[in-house]
Amino acid sequence: MNRKVIIVNRHYPPNPGITGESAWDLAKYLIEKYQVEVHIVHIEGNDDGGGAKREPLGIVHTLSSIYEGKNKALKQLAGFLEGLILIRKARKIDKRAAIIVMTSPPLLPFWASMLLKNGTPPDGTPPEQKWALWSMDLFPEAFLAIGMIAKGNVVYQWFLKKTYKNAPNKLIALGRKQAEVLVEKYNKQFTIHSVQRSAQKSIDKLDTTILPCGVIFHQTYDSQLPTWRKLDGKIYFGYCGNLNDAHNEGFLIAFIKAFDPKKHHLILALYGKKAQNVLEFAKNYDGITVLPNVPRSQLNFLDVHLVSLLTKYTHLMIPSKAVSAVAAGGAILFCGSQESDNWDMLQEAAWLINEQGDLGEKIREYLSNLTAEDLNHKKQNAQKLNTDLQKNVLKAYEEIADFCIIGL
Repeated sequence: MNRKVIIVNRHYPPNPGITGESAWDLAKYLIEKYQVEVHIVHIEGNDDGGGAKREPLGIVHTLSSIYEGKNKALKQLAGFLEGLILIRKARKIDKRAAIIVMTSPPLLPFWASMLLKNGTPPDGTPPEQKWALWSMDLFPEAFLAIGMIAKGNVVYQWFLKKTYKNAPNKLIALGRKQAEVLVEKYNKQFTIHSVQRSAQKSIDKLDTTILPCGVIFHQTYDSQLPTWRKLDGKIYFGYCGNLNDAHNEGFLIAFIKAFDPKKHHLILALYGKKAQNVLEFAKNYDGITVLPNVPRSQLNFLDVHLVSLLTKYTHLMIPSKAVSAVAAGGAILFCGSQESDNWDMLQEAAWLINEQGDLGEKIREYLSNLTAEDLNHKKQNAQKLNTDLQKNVLKAYEEIADFCIIGL
């Protein structure tokens, strides 16, 4: 038995990014309930994200960033090397401790597969350090979706093969559909390597825990109205968070064109690659409030949260803002695929807009049919779903605690 765990991620508080905040929440649970000695290995971060400015918990190992400039190629190279440095640092802390590897920087799971591996080597030497993959975004697949590399590229195929060559001892996935995709990827690669080595074993079932990102177990919400929320009888919509490659900029622009400022108000708290274009476009419209961010503690004052995920990113990324919305008791207007875990988990509190066809027409139809009764029904469903989400998070934390405490 070893009451020590090492969590590896690029971000950690006081950086407000959601992945770091999720690591903080798990660390708090393990420390307070099980007195686990939690070590966090992360990169000195930036201020992107809409999370709370939390005080770090655990024993924090902060590593310097290799590159902080804007050059895209250099940032990618730095992220690749930082993944190596993070895993190497984690291994040095304690060879007996479990390591929880998250997925930022993007190729961190590649380095985990290469350096941590899994199982007992055939020569009888002691097993490599046990580790869990906590999957947020899937790389290198997302590089393909972004268009940075072609599917047939030999470099891409090599990284894909090596990333899934060695399965973790445990998988922590954001949803059941993402989990199914990952298990299939690990099984496929293991089958290939088993045939090559004439091995007689297979991955029958990867030990899996479902832990949606966006539910912060130790989260409180404000009771006093924020300055941006007025008692004007309007429905308050909001897009709060990242607007990057995986998100549908056209959906947000179409919504701005379609909504009625006499009935609706829109809160925009955007950052990311596509944010500035939308903010520039929004300047020409009434009924919009632009904020630097909306703290998680104020999300309960939004009625409907706008969430988008381009279909080609389904399972590669699962927007945490959808789960955060339901956790705060809000409804969701989701533009994406019905195969997404967001829709799979949260559809009772959501409306779906398919990205194909005329988005403006679909949004106008949605808004014209939206009634106070419909909205209240979705928000009541959100409260019920939040109760289930909280129970699921507690169950997931217990499963992770068992994994960390019980030895190999």
